[in-house]
Amino acid sequence: MPLRLAYLAVTNTFAALRLLPMGDRDKNIEILALRHQINVLQRQLGADVRVRFAAEDRAFLAALLAPLPREVLRRLRLLVRPDTVLRWHRDLMKRRHARTCRPNRRGRPPTVRSIRVLILRLVRENPSWGYRRVHGELTTLGIKVAASTVWEILKQEGLDPAPERARRLSRPC
Repeated sequence: MPLRLAYLAVTNTFAALRLLPMGDRDKNIEILALRHQINVLQRQLGADVRVRFAAEDRAFLAALLAPLPREVLRRLRLLVRPDTVLRWHRDLMKRRHARTCRPNRRGRPPTVRSIRVLILRLVRENPSWGYRRVHGELTTLGIKVAASTVWEILKQEGLDPAPERARRLSRPC
């Protein structure tokens, strides 16, 4: 889509440059010819057929026509209603702002390193504690972390569940 939109912008810029040396009379004649062609196309399509615009065409028309006041838009001979053009422009702006507000990283943010260290220390000092008990102790300390996060950290460190850890430490070597 960006390549097609750039192409449309460049070709229409050249078309606008072509209009500079033209006189008002010539421009008016071209406008009348274009309006007549739109009328012919609408007659051939019929009232029940909707014209489908590509995303690039919608973006270009929205950028071109949105600055015009509604009264002017209503007087123009368009294939779509002026409200549709304004909706296209609103959608473009929403997408643009949504893209700039989106965080760079997807998903849940990583657990703070100090919390990871604390979890591992609690587990090493208390081998009989499971992930739920560690989670409860962290909650008592006022640290908000999910029990599943504690479980994930233990799993990533290769620490076995509490009963197996306690058995391994209680056995004489």
